[in-house]
Amino acid sequence: MKRKAITAAVLSLGLLALVTVRAQQKKAPALTGTDYFEIQQLMFRYGQAIDTCSNNGYDYADLFTPDGTFTDNFTEEGYKKGGLMRAKGREQLAAAAGGGRLGCKDVGWKDWSHLMINPVITATSGGAKGRVYLVAIGEKGPRDVTRFGGYEDVYVKTASGWRIQSRTHVRNKAWSNPLLQTPDLN
Repeated sequence: MKRKAITAAVLSLGLLALVTVRAQQKKAPALTGTDYFEIQQLMFRYGQAIDTCSNNGYDYADLFTPDGTFTDNFTEEGYKKGGLMRAKGREQLAAAAGGGRLGCKDVGWKDWSHLMINPVITATSGGAKGRVYLVAIGEKGPRDVTRFGGYEDVYVKTASGWRIQSRTHVRNKAWSNPLLQTPDLN
């Protein structure tokens, strides 16, 4: 009798372990066509908001969750540190767009246009993640077109719709096959 009880207990534990493993392997919920569209619109509104410093930078900040972050892994300083958080929360994000306490007076990308192109969006268990190339027009004049790496994002769906939880600005070569990289690729 004892042997049967031990065997039953072992089988129960094995079944519990199998159920736990299967639950952990469960795929992220699928995104709907509307989800993809809304996340892409979020990406595109980002360019409009940062280029215009609209609503004193708060339109930019409101694209993020209240605790949203912007991390620099693009500049020399940010890259050397493996990523440097430049802004967290609404006030810091508004200032990162040149607004807030800065008042949109000295924006480093004046006359630029930020273009988010080739978005790739993937469902995750907590929402979605994405990558998008950043191309800027106007850094060195009206006809200048420069790729400035891209963004790696984490998106969450809130009561106000999809928002950026975290955005990391990465270098061009972050996604390039090493065999395709040239020495001048940042």
